[in-house]
Amino acid sequence: MEDGSVNLPPGFRFCPTDEELVLHFLYHKVFLLPCHPNIIPDIDIHLHDPWELNGMALSSGNVYYFFSKGTEDQADRVTANGYWKELDIEEPILASSGNKVGVKKYLVFYVNGQSETNWVMEEFILFHNTFTTTSTRQRNQKLVEGMWVLCRVHERKDINDDICRQSFCHEDDNGTELSCLDEMFFSLLDDDLEEISLQNR
Repeated sequence: MEDGSVNLPPGFRFCPTDEELVLHFLYHKVFLLPCHPNIIPDIDIHLHDPWELNGMALSSGNVYYFFSKGTEDQADRVTANGYWKELDIEEPILASSGNKVGVKKYLVFYVNGQSETNWVMEEFILFHNTFTTTSTRQRNQKLVEGMWVLCRVHERKDINDDICRQSFCHEDDNGTELSCLDEMFFSLLDDDLEEISLQNR
């Protein structure tokens, strides 16, 4: 790590699922538990524009990962040249057991005085009630109030692309990784095939 940045060696790719980001990284961060490997840095989101994350956040391809303090105040998401606007999209993150362990929100970066940019942020928030009982909830309340969030930021190639609401890495039946655009393509293809099938009946 140099100057707070984390870069993976050649051949390695950091591509965790949403569940892994919440349970392995965010949970340990919020409750002050050791995390191995400890590779995701802390960044104050309002001090940096998204194009400044390169060399600061954990970088895996064109995707950046970092921890930041959670906030509901829009003013805390304002940077020197713009602001992050929260979209009306909120997805639950479920563990393999079926329990809700987190929430994912989507934000888009706007430049001051201009329209939206192609920078997108996914903000992962810990669903703390999953991990606290009545006896421990009060003790952990201060941790929850100052709760960290885990951010995943990337730049869309096309500003008109729909935001991909799934993980950045997907695998088909053969174990081959599929991009978000591949997922959208196969989804459209499936719809077309289904329509053709109905017409031939």
